[in-house]
Amino acid sequence: MEVGVVGKPNVGKSTLFNALTLLDSAMAPYPFTTVKAHRGVAALRVACPHSEKGTPCTPGNAACRDGTRWVPVSLIDVPGLVPGAHEGKGLGHQFLDELRAADGFLQVVDASGGTSPEGVLSAPGSYDPVDEVGWLETELVAWIDGILGRDFDRSARSVELEGAKVEEFLGKRLTGLAIPPAAISAALRQVTVDRGHPSQWSAEERRFLAQELLRSAKPRLVAGNKADKSTPERMRGLSEAIAPVPLAPTCAEAELTLRRAQRAGLVQYTPGDRGFTATDPGRLSPAQGKALEEIRRLVGTWGSTGVQEALERLVFERLQRIVVFPVEDEGRWTDSKGRVLPDAFLVPAGTPVREVAYRVHTDLGENFIRAIDGRTHRALGAEHPVEHRAVLRIVARK
Repeated sequence: MEVGVVGKPNVGKSTLFNALTLLDSAMAPYPFTTVKAHRGVAALRVACPHSEKGTPCTPGNAACRDGTRWVPVSLIDVPGLVPGAHEGKGLGHQFLDELRAADGFLQVVDASGGTSPEGVLSAPGSYDPVDEVGWLETELVAWIDGILGRDFDRSARSVELEGAKVEEFLGKRLTGLAIPPAAISAALRQVTVDRGHPSQWSAEERRFLAQELLRSAKPRLVAGNKADKSTPERMRGLSEAIAPVPLAPTCAEAELTLRRAQRAGLVQYTPGDRGFTATDPGRLSPAQGKALEEIRRLVGTWGSTGVQEALERLVFERLQRIVVFPVEDEGRWTDSKGRVLPDAFLVPAGTPVREVAYRVHTDLGENFIRAIDGRTHRALGAEHPVEHRAVLRIVARK
């Protein structure tokens, strides 16, 4: 799966992206520092089941530290979007097209209200971050509506003559947006349209449908960034104003500083922790010491920098992903090489076990017989929905 990091210029998108991936896409206090999309891999925290066996795991695709598995997830950082992006302003068409495959969006806003719509820095409170959330949704809806509406009437009439289902018609038109059939059905349930005659839909009806498609297929969470320049009271007000889109207060600059300091051996810090410890205060320069003390005060106010939590809330709560551990020996929880719980996979909640088999390997899906629960040793049929942190053995014909 892929998460799109989006927002207007100069709100800290690339800083947050770098913190989550420890890459170095360009960062600077002026608009459009990022001029092309950057891709990287972040990680999500999940309790490793190996403690239940009393045997250390042998991580493959997901590292394990102190009983926590760090499950990979792909991120894409797109250049700042400005009002009118769907019309091509600020290279909007190019930037929006980079988001086609994203499963959901982590929108970074300047919670202090100190950045103009075009990304120019101003005094905190100069702009309302609520407006950022609103106009980005407007741009994303217009983008989807534009894709949906291309040569719509002629195609819709052809579908009516053929008697095809409107869900299939929409699925074909939206193929490039990676919108699953379930999301299309969910969106159609929220709008009042004549399913048998899509050629008669008005422009307003199509726009409403595009809005529901965005909400169903591309869930969003807002990272209220620059929390150090805001207050808990302002953040609560912002959260209430943008509901039902959830808000997570963040300070991406502090998180990036801590992760880099941890990598340099200056602090002991695990992303998402409520604090950190300087490994050798004598090694710190006065500037470094001052910066860490400021971050310590920030964490004391907000509980953490919020960056790791923002990503995890988006993936686990909004995108409803769970983690599954496939094995080949359901008794020892090992693969064919004797490695304990080597891999961890992100899948949508409720995924049937046969679909998990396909994700592990196509042959396992095509030759699926059953799955075996590693905890209960119970046989599971093809359509049985997997549970979070399930340990599964896939049995297939050879």
